[in-house]
Amino acid sequence: MLPQPPQPTTVDTMRALALLPLLITLTAQASDVTVLVRPGATPNGPTEFPTIQNAIDHAPEPTAGGRVTIRITPGTYKERLWIPQNRPNLTLVGLGTKPEDTVITSDHFAKTSGGTFFTETVEVNGNGFAADNLTFANTAGNVGQAVAVSVLADRAIFKRCRFLGYQDTLFANYGRQYYVDSYIEGAVDYVFGNATAVFDRVQFHTVAPGYITAQSRLRPDDPTGYVIRNSHLTFAPGAEGTAMTDNAAKKTAHGVFLGRPWRPYSRVVFLNTRIDKGLEPAGWSDWNNGNVLTTAFYAEDGSSGPGADTADRTPFAKRLTSAQRRTFETRTFLNGPDRWNPEAEAAKLP
Repeated sequence: MLPQPPQPTTVDTMRALALLPLLITLTAQASDVTVLVRPGATPNGPTEFPTIQNAIDHAPEPTAGGRVTIRITPGTYKERLWIPQNRPNLTLVGLGTKPEDTVITSDHFAKTSGGTFFTETVEVNGNGFAADNLTFANTAGNVGQAVAVSVLADRAIFKRCRFLGYQDTLFANYGRQYYVDSYIEGAVDYVFGNATAVFDRVQFHTVAPGYITAQSRLRPDDPTGYVIRNSHLTFAPGAEGTAMTDNAAKKTAHGVFLGRPWRPYSRVVFLNTRIDKGLEPAGWSDWNNGNVLTTAFYAEDGSSGPGADTADRTPFAKRLTSAQRRTFETRTFLNGPDRWNPEAEAAKLP
């Protein structure tokens, strides 16, 4: 008869149980992939890449549920990036000390590119995208539509990022999106589209008379819209000039509007936001489009600063009840059936 193997002792069992959390952690960590973008690196990796797009295309695949993190050395990258649907859970991180140190830029615009949606510097289609400590720019200038970033993905997070453009800077058009501690610059409709998006502690800097938002909700019961909270609206010198006529502003508009409705049920809410001098007193534009403000949902609550006086706002602007205000809290507005917590996810970024 073969000798019986020794039976595990109580001490052995306790040691095994103590190691179990470590093994689980190591397994979870092993599912992720981290690579570096360094100009001059050999193309196609596997750990270093010369361009950001090369890293997006050729970084190793993580195991199921894993994330690819692309760390980008400081510099100016004259690239146009495309993140496809089959590259979900991708994070781009700038390694500079501030977002200005790592810039992704191009200068395409609609008149020479075949339309607005062929101009973006970066297009995001993969769900679960995140970016941290980066600048995204379209430097075409005042030449018409020229998109810096197009986001067509669910559960997207931008933290400590800068978005630079003039017209149509940020196309926030699909899925749930969260922008925090960031800066967005433009003049005309420079945040537009039909995403369900929250902008928290974001500076919106308008460089010429125009419109901050052009949200495009299609139906009154759609959950989409923009919530801008704890933010700051600033205006370059000259932005308060007269540059357009508008029915809602009694034909002559002076300065910048909070938004205008790209579609009839457009929805934008400002909460606890400081508004500097330079805002058109009417607040909201009807795009010279009849009674469209009667179907749009535009509201402010808790505004402060020189531009916060609502006495001359269009009469169609809404006053929020306490119950309505609660629906625009970040966790509630972006929750969804998967109970996504964007604040917690953003806190995990470097």
